[in-house]
Amino acid sequence: MQIQDLPYPDPGVPDARSGTRFLVWLGRNQLGGQVKALVWGLLHFVSVSSLPFCVGFAVQAVVDRSGARLALAGGVLAVCGAGIALGDTMLHRVAVTNWITAAARVQQLLARRTALLGSALTRRVAAGEVVAVSTGDVEKIGWFVEAVSRFTAAALTVVVVCVALVVYQPALGVVVAVGVPVLALSVLPLLPRATRRADFQREKAGRATELASDTVAGLRVLRGIGGEELFLDRYRRASQEVRHAAVRSARMWALISAIQVLLPGLLLVAVVWHGVHLAREGRITVGEMVTVYSAVMILSYPLRHFTEIAMAYSFSRPSARRAARVLSLERALDGEGTREALVPTGDLYDPATGLLAPAGRLTAVVCGDPDAAGELAERLGGHPADSSELPSALVGGVPLDELPLDCARTAVLVQDKDPVLLSGTLRELLAVPASGDVTPEEALSAAQCGDVLDALAQGALDAADPMDARITERGRSLSGGQRQRLALARSLVTAPGVLVLDEPTSAVDSHTEARIADGIRSLRRGRTTVVFTSSPLLLDRADRVVLVHEGEVAAVGLHRELLHSDARYRAVVTRETDDEAAAHEADRPDQLKELENLRNLRGITEEIEETA
Repeated sequence: MQIQDLPYPDPGVPDARSGTRFLVWLGRNQLGGQVKALVWGLLHFVSVSSLPFCVGFAVQAVVDRSGARLALAGGVLAVCGAGIALGDTMLHRVAVTNWITAAARVQQLLARRTALLGSALTRRVAAGEVVAVSTGDVEKIGWFVEAVSRFTAAALTVVVVCVALVVYQPALGVVVAVGVPVLALSVLPLLPRATRRADFQREKAGRATELASDTVAGLRVLRGIGGEELFLDRYRRASQEVRHAAVRSARMWALISAIQVLLPGLLLVAVVWHGVHLAREGRITVGEMVTVYSAVMILSYPLRHFTEIAMAYSFSRPSARRAARVLSLERALDGEGTREALVPTGDLYDPATGLLAPAGRLTAVVCGDPDAAGELAERLGGHPADSSELPSALVGGVPLDELPLDCARTAVLVQDKDPVLLSGTLRELLAVPASGDVTPEEALSAAQCGDVLDALAQGALDAADPMDARITERGRSLSGGQRQRLALARSLVTAPGVLVLDEPTSAVDSHTEARIADGIRSLRRGRTTVVFTSSPLLLDRADRVVLVHEGEVAAVGLHRELLHSDARYRAVVTRETDDEAAAHEADRPDQLKELENLRNLRGITEEIEETA
């Protein structure tokens, strides 16, 4: 895989059982690039490590006054120089390719998992954690994948050089062969502490990122209540904690680097001291001493990659563990499904609460608990809570968790109470998969987005058509009500068989809300629509109103009927006090009589319609 070939047609199925297993799986999938980097790395490091032998050979040739051997040494040095240049260039090229392609593979896997989990992801993993995994952690994982091949080439080169020195000059080669492994393993006792400090720094950085994300998301509210300075102070403290943690981590890595410089220096002193004694005794030649001395100096270059791989693994292991945690998350529904790919039609039914939304009707659902309403809305759309063991919702008698994912999403569309607008033009926002039964203009009109179009047209001087006006990230340039109406228009234009709306008008005024209620009823006529709301304006236009109390259906009827007949419904919708409820109970006989007359009138109207 080359950089120009990205993205991957299929990034594969990761082994997310642990961070280490994930790194192994990732390296196995990058095997071709790893082998290339290993080959070029061996060419580079072996060429570099051959220089001392060439230099020693040349020095001995000068001592022996041999011009032929000196010329041969020069030729070998030229070949080594060419090998160094070619190997270093290609190693860097292949290593960077491995880094980028590995990071791209992880990003694709994370994006695919995010799309599969949807809103369930941020309920199980903090938003700041998701951002950190998809940015900084991806880079650290790519770094480790890229460093493995260079480390392998360096390690093989060190082994080859040590063996060559033992064969070339055993008296000094044994000293080097014993000392080099000590150098390579000297930093191992410090790695656990360095890893802990790096993990602590990463944890603090994740918290700071999450705090910044929450602050930016709620900036409009914070400015309204004058809380910017409070959250700014919190972020200052969090960022200072990150700085202190980074300094402590850097101190440990600086100590490791210092050891990697000190110990090779001590080994070099030992080799020179021992070599001088051997040269005085005539046991080695000057050229052999220069060769071993130069080899020890050159070995510090590949040995640096031992420190790098230790750092890369220490940083990437927790990153891989966090990425594996996200990639191991599964949605409650089976992604493949057990039924054939047919989109079901019919009534929407939730066995857990007994909620029934008849096909082709507008059903309003009233819940006293907003959190329970959100969970029920998600369950109706096939997004149950991960810890939920409740049965799946059914469409036309078909459980949603037995359908393939794309069919379940086509059958039921859920718009939650806090929909997200992506950046781009309004035309791009409404360019969603749809049946074509509803045009963008009809959806915008039903959602009462006329003033939104005017605002976008005024703010976009370079766009003659409001549909070409750009919307900023998450629609931050729009008010809450404007964002809510645009999101509603986006949901309406998809024209799904079943549409579930969770508080779609909570941020608009009553006049606009009444027009939106009429627009939804008109545009969705003949389609199944479920609206979670406590707004009387929406409830009064529903064909059927259902009260869900303590996890089960408590009452079913029309809005005006339930206002008179059910105190719990009335308390939620009108927010009446206990005194008002008592006064209402005193008037109950008259209200029941009025309700009976209303039911009789409704029956007569239905008979007339049937006769007609």
